[in-house]
Amino acid sequence: MDPSSSTFSHELLHVFWHEGMLSHDAGTGIFDTGQDPGFLEVLEKHPENADRVKNMVSILRKGPISPYISWHSGRPAQISELLSFHTSEYISELIQADKEGGKELCSGTFLNRGSWDACLLAAGTTLQAMKYVLDGHGKLAYALVRPPGHHAQPSCADGYCFLNNAGLAVQLALDSGCQKVVVIDIDVHYGNGTAEGFYRSNKVLTISLHMNHGSWGPSHPQSGDIDEAGEGDGFGYNLNIPLPNGTGDEGYVYSMNKLVVPAIQEFKPGFVILVVGQDSSAFDPNGRQCLTMAGYRLIGQLSRLLSDQHSNGRLLVVQEGGYHVTYSAYCLHATLEGVLNLPDPLLADPIAYYPEDKGFTVEVVNSIKQHWKDNIPFLKEI
Repeated sequence: MDPSSSTFSHELLHVFWHEGMLSHDAGTGIFDTGQDPGFLEVLEKHPENADRVKNMVSILRKGPISPYISWHSGRPAQISELLSFHTSEYISELIQADKEGGKELCSGTFLNRGSWDACLLAAGTTLQAMKYVLDGHGKLAYALVRPPGHHAQPSCADGYCFLNNAGLAVQLALDSGCQKVVVIDIDVHYGNGTAEGFYRSNKVLTISLHMNHGSWGPSHPQSGDIDEAGEGDGFGYNLNIPLPNGTGDEGYVYSMNKLVVPAIQEFKPGFVILVVGQDSSAFDPNGRQCLTMAGYRLIGQLSRLLSDQHSNGRLLVVQEGGYHVTYSAYCLHATLEGVLNLPDPLLADPIAYYPEDKGFTVEVVNSIKQHWKDNIPFLKEI
């Protein structure tokens, strides 16, 4: 699929944001551990810190994409809204942890003072963005939210995530009459929480392109391998694409065209959600996938084209990871340029150069496609 061959009107992108989400502070230490060994003069901020999102906000407000953006204020979610995806026991655990002044819920995932309010704002702002599109006020929306959410499972936190913002938006779309929803997750880590929430449903197709990192402990038992394909009615509707380290722009675009596009064409969704994490970039401290602005722009274009073909142009983008304070903002700008299908890049890439060799990725992608044809009932003809 060649997005450059298609033409779209340049609709406004509706960005939903609330500065209250900056109140979440996961602290300092050795990377994301919160530990101070006592012999380092400078401790770094937790990678999921407010600075990364401040730059995302500022590049959209002040960068060359700003004329194409309409800003909307977010809102906190109601507790009753959270129960559409999460268990009441888990929500009670989070509320209690907040009352007690904070808690490390799992490795690297700190609920501190101010965090719960930010979590409610992230969830509510994502729901507001989805409702804006569902109600017909606009077709392109971006929930610029933190803390991230795609690792949060119905009954537990994981990987810096407390509430599954995208999962809540999916359920709202279903409850509002959408028959089928597809989630395309390009964060460098497996979107295990979203997958778990719809693992037994054939109404939601979850597709995750991620670094082949495997399980990382009790909060993240899922491996993200191709064999984790759903259960019961949902078998075949969780599609994992574990990519080799250093896959790069060409490898990601090849994966989109050979795997993601044909799967979505077979599924025929009524709504498209793009879950973005700039931790797949060439310079992220939390990933090794070597995407540059050019790759993100093409992924944005392809997602826009899929939404135009299958969901009347309706597309919700939800923010997840991305931890290089500068380059994440640039990669976000490029992604949204693609979503808007702007004819030419508005920003030059300030730092990216990485020699690519997609040969191994092509082998991996072709083997995944064959696995799908052999094992996933609705994909036997792709």
